[in-house]
Amino acid sequence: MPALYPEGFKRKAIHRYEKGESIKDLSRELNIAQSSLYHWSKLYCLVQTPQRTYTPKEFDAISRRLEKLEHEMEIIQATGYLEEIPLQRKLKTLEQMYRTEDTPYSVHELCEALGVARGTFYNHIFRRADRSEREKEQEELMIKVQQIFDDSQQRFGAEKIRTVLAQNGVRVSAKRISAIMQELDLRSVRSDAKKHYKKRQQYAKCNLLERKFTAERPNQIWVSDITYFRINDYWVYLCIILDLYARRIVGYRVSRNASTNLVTATFRNAYQERNKPKNLTFHSDRGKQYTSGAFMQLLQTNGIKQSFSATGRPHDNAVAETFFATFKKEEAYRREYTSEQSFRKSVEQYIRFYNEVRPHQTLKYQTPQAFEEKYYASFIENGCSNSAME
Repeated sequence: MPALYPEGFKRKAIHRYEKGESIKDLSRELNIAQSSLYHWSKLYCLVQTPQRTYTPKEFDAISRRLEKLEHEMEIIQATGYLEEIPLQRKLKTLEQMYRTEDTPYSVHELCEALGVARGTFYNHIFRRADRSEREKEQEELMIKVQQIFDDSQQRFGAEKIRTVLAQNGVRVSAKRISAIMQELDLRSVRSDAKKHYKKRQQYAKCNLLERKFTAERPNQIWVSDITYFRINDYWVYLCIILDLYARRIVGYRVSRNASTNLVTATFRNAYQERNKPKNLTFHSDRGKQYTSGAFMQLLQTNGIKQSFSATGRPHDNAVAETFFATFKKEEAYRREYTSEQSFRKSVEQYIRFYNEVRPHQTLKYQTPQAFEEKYYASFIENGCSNSAME
């Protein structure tokens, strides 16, 4: 029967081994088989790393965990799912984690995990910073242009507004002011004012949907609306664009101003991300943002039909209204927002949940994303071309 040695005796022997004594010498002195000493060394020799010291048991557990994680990563890489995620979505996710306070991850770790080049990520961050600064400057200038225009009782044009701004130390071109006035739908007194007024009124301000909120394919009919929410002592506005086919939110934007720019920016982003769909109908209420010359011209330029709810009939845009009611009930009224940024984050998280996780009764309890993907999958199975899916 093999000899049983106390735990303390084993540890002291291995401690001497760690101090420099050889297994052979210890075996001769202690009259213990060398194989036993080698076995004890595996049990009691500490493993030193720059971060900490591990017992062999702890180190073995970490090694097994590392091997398991490596296998999991190999599986994820083999599926190719990460490659299917759009780059912009990866960048947004990485930016959120990067900006999280006390994040334990380095930029190198974040980018490597999602397969994004660090240079691409840094460019995204810097462009966002530059864009945010330009947007802030543009918003401030828009407020000043609006104020001067109102002070003149809607009489001043771009050149006169430029002169007033210059007198107050703001140097900006009349061309830029003209673009802002077009964006805000500010029209000064002009000889052809009546002609332009009649033209806008004549433009198809009709309800093409007539409360038939169905579509045969994605990107056939989009509906849009704006809602507002109070945070501290100011209001923020949320504009959404919803695809009727799968009830999917295809575009959204948050702003402190319910201007035409809010609607045009939301539409441009959605239109670009959805690959500029053809034969599209855009439905909304008759708010000034949607009936502005700038927005109507934008839709006309891209060959998009514009549809309007009847005045005073919110049910004509019931799908968009329902989304806002659901968002406020399930998300906004359950939170305490301390800033515009916290509201933006809440909107982003909820819309992702709404599109990808939340079952929709109208879709037979499928999610909007799954319902839309099912449509495209049917075309792939039938060997249809991309043009047939537009």
